[in-house]
Amino acid sequence: MEEKSHLKEAVLYEPLDDKRVRCGLCSWRCLINDGNLGHCGVRQNIGGKLYSLNYYKLCSANPDPIEKKPLFHFLPGSKAFSIAAPGCNFQCDFCQNWQISQMAIDGNQIDGQSMAPAKIVDFAIKAGCKSIAYTYTEPTIFMELAADCGKIAKQKGLANVFVSNGYMTREAIDFASDWLDGINVDLKSFSEDYYKNLCKAKLKPVLETIDYIARHTKIWMEVTTLIVPGQNDSDAELKQITDFLVNTCGPDIPWHISRFYPQYKYSDSPPTPSATLQRAYDIAKTAGLKYVYIGNLRTMKGEDTYCPQCECLLIEREGFYVLKNRVKDGYCPGCGVKIAGFRLNS
Repeated sequence: MEEKSHLKEAVLYEPLDDKRVRCGLCSWRCLINDGNLGHCGVRQNIGGKLYSLNYYKLCSANPDPIEKKPLFHFLPGSKAFSIAAPGCNFQCDFCQNWQISQMAIDGNQIDGQSMAPAKIVDFAIKAGCKSIAYTYTEPTIFMELAADCGKIAKQKGLANVFVSNGYMTREAIDFASDWLDGINVDLKSFSEDYYKNLCKAKLKPVLETIDYIARHTKIWMEVTTLIVPGQNDSDAELKQITDFLVNTCGPDIPWHISRFYPQYKYSDSPPTPSATLQRAYDIAKTAGLKYVYIGNLRTMKGEDTYCPQCECLLIEREGFYVLKNRVKDGYCPGCGVKIAGFRLNS
């Protein structure tokens, strides 16, 4: 047990009898006895108070293209100062950042360095970033650090974005809504078995998060699905995902179809075939989604943004970088239709 002077009292928890607490930050809603940890491994009940163990453990901080998040309709072509603290409330077999996300679970350790939120914001500004991205691990479980940074960032004219598995509670979304401007949510599958077997989690809370953000907040949202061969790549499931997005969020929500590469505990599967990604793209377009992107694979058109009405090329990309942005004040210069997004001509 760490000294309290090196800890940060958690947000969104309820003290109960017998020094127990109920965490209300993510959808596990852990009931934690005195001395025990929550499901994420980075929140501990000490004497009837819940503390964040990772507030002073920044493990990553560097500028990235906002397109790397991926966010294609949010300040395109700009840089986001990306930060992370260790831990996650999922245990995905294919996690690409498992060294830091699973540190507390796999290695029973929480490594990183202390950095004041104001200092993080200063670094972001000096690096020429227009936003701070809370990413690489699950930002919900370092909400205290994200909130303190986010409020200062807003005061300094920076935007804030989450890259999240979507397992936060409504209370957590409401807590962040004053300073959180954008989010990319991983909708990993449309199958409870997939979430249970490969992520040690549940599907329903993720769907509820996407629905709540879309219907009850002003947070700009994009969704990513990693297509894993033989797991979530059937026509039926891809249609379920795209129909859900159209019906819940509307046809303007960008959907990123991401290519899987074997890693961590899921190393026996081959990478996703390009034909599978193209099939997913076609299903999404047929379902009515206007903005569909193929990620983790170089393609001729899968990274670019086109006008959904006149089909002219609006934002040309190569990898994570914008080569040309023709959007004018949020509208297509060819036909004048409004293009969905957050400050598109950044």
